[in-house]
Amino acid sequence: MLRELLDLVCKEYTMWARILSGGIGFGFGFRVPRECLRGVGLGIAGRQERHASSSEACTRKTALFDFHRDQGGKMVEFAGWSMPVQYKDSHIHSHMHTRQHCSIFDVSHMLQSKVHGRDRVKFIESMIVGDIAELKDNQGTLTLFTNDKGGINDDLIVTKTDQGYLYVVSNAGCADKDSANMKARLAKFKAEGHDVELEFLEECLIAVQGPSMAKVLQPGLTDDLSKLAFMTSTLATVFGIQGCRVTRCGYTGEDGVEISVPKSGVVALTERLLANSEVKLAGLGARDSLRLEAGLCLYGNDIDETTTPVEATLVWTIGKRRRQAKDFPGAEIIVPQIKAKTMRKRVGLVSTGPPVRQHTPILSPEGKVIGEVTSGCPSPCLKQNVAMGYVDVAYAKNGTPIQVEVRKKAVKAVVTKMPFVPTNYYSGH
Repeated sequence: MLRELLDLVCKEYTMWARILSGGIGFGFGFRVPRECLRGVGLGIAGRQERHASSSEACTRKTALFDFHRDQGGKMVEFAGWSMPVQYKDSHIHSHMHTRQHCSIFDVSHMLQSKVHGRDRVKFIESMIVGDIAELKDNQGTLTLFTNDKGGINDDLIVTKTDQGYLYVVSNAGCADKDSANMKARLAKFKAEGHDVELEFLEECLIAVQGPSMAKVLQPGLTDDLSKLAFMTSTLATVFGIQGCRVTRCGYTGEDGVEISVPKSGVVALTERLLANSEVKLAGLGARDSLRLEAGLCLYGNDIDETTTPVEATLVWTIGKRRRQAKDFPGAEIIVPQIKAKTMRKRVGLVSTGPPVRQHTPILSPEGKVIGEVTSGCPSPCLKQNVAMGYVDVAYAKNGTPIQVEVRKKAVKAVVTKMPFVPTNYYSGH
């Protein structure tokens, strides 16, 4: 059944790609990216090598599962959850609708938690690279769980609320690992006499993304959205549903919010939002191509436990105070890399011809293997192939001509600045 579903999606991908490209090159070999079948992170996030059993009995379902199917959602399993990869509209149509209007993504598979107690900041900072103490009330930041070898265990968003707790969202595919890590650290902290408690949430999470988001959402809020800047958060009643946390963030590069909503209200809220003609449902296929155009990492593809933040060009997530204190896991390895060059670096690539996929070899102009693609797809907006991957640092400068090996043939490519498509985050001005 899953194979038949994916074959159907593949046919629709190919059809739309050929329409948008005029039938030249862009559409040939167009298929569902592997990234779409992995846990999608913040990353945004989502984005995993960890799959649950293929048995439907072992697959978790969000509170919107029946709603997705009623709306024509094509359901696939990844990260142990049954989620929509697309709806009746094609992946390309959903992608472009998000860029031009507004889409709803069900991201309830993400792990949501709260950290309570007097020592909550010290607790979370013992596992991550970010400076949470410096955040203003209701401000959040993208940060990284790191390990003692300097690798990235996961990416996550931590928000410092004015309700006396930290609100944390991390990736679905890393949920078991993250929760086990946090529980183990909690036991250690409590044994040392620290005041900290951990609460895992059952709320749903939906992302409302696109340039029309504010116009769609504002009528249902008593809060003024113009005062909610990117990476800030508020508790609000949304279209009559109380107890929602609205955070201005997302994984598409567009203006948007993620709304943590009680399970009992998520269907009603989704239906209320869809009543606006600007809004459509979108699946994980569009979510993946949108995040790649925005140059955002997918955990398990572009970053993992063997990748350091410096190699991944995520140095900006490491707080200045944290660098100086070297008080996070792997700091003795990571901090020296900031001044010294690493052997490899994450870069963006643009190419024409056949699509570039994960694990595609990256070659020098002379044909030497210098790296590997970690994510890639044809860009619906740019109508050319975009990808990211790791290359020897000598080839990492923007504008450097390189090659990619597709179907055993060398194809010309160029190292390119990311994001590939300009982001439209709302700064509050």
